[in-house]
Amino acid sequence: MPSHFPQLGAALHDYRARHPGDGELVAAFSAFLASHAAVFERGHLLGHFTGSAWLVSADGERVLLMHHRKLDRWLQPGGHADGDVELARVALREAQEETGVAGLRVEGGIFDLDRHRIPARGDEPEHWHYDVRYVLRAGADECFTINQESRALAWRPVVEVAKDESLDVSLRRMARKWLTRHP
Repeated sequence: MPSHFPQLGAALHDYRARHPGDGELVAAFSAFLASHAAVFERGHLLGHFTGSAWLVSADGERVLLMHHRKLDRWLQPGGHADGDVELARVALREAQEETGVAGLRVEGGIFDLDRHRIPARGDEPEHWHYDVRYVLRAGADECFTINQESRALAWRPVVEVAKDESLDVSLRRMARKWLTRHP
């Protein structure tokens, strides 16, 4: 089935070349991308694309995590595409809104992929998030501002995140991936 969005299709192909062990996951993302024109819309009931940020300090030694208010756990900044097919832009927008860190810049292509089930809540049925994650690097100013979506924000050493069993498995995976890339 042809993709409605060739740019993301090409980025997924590039990710697969860099991470051949994620071939099955990339295939699932590619199939979803080609499944319907509304996959970037929150109202697409089966699921939708989201964009997230692996937000690292200028020196790359720390990552900024947010304690999500609704989910009550530490996560990376990110959110719904809401029709925007440029997921790096979504990740940047969400990181700026959720952290207030100024001067962020996107580095490279897709850094990580994560497909996870979102439980039903209110009128919203259970659905999938196809989360595409990008590296965002902070500049000299690492000051952050907590907004209504989080209880707290914290810069954490990436080495500690990789080992912290209390954190989400995808955070630990991204930390290990980052440490392999930037020892």
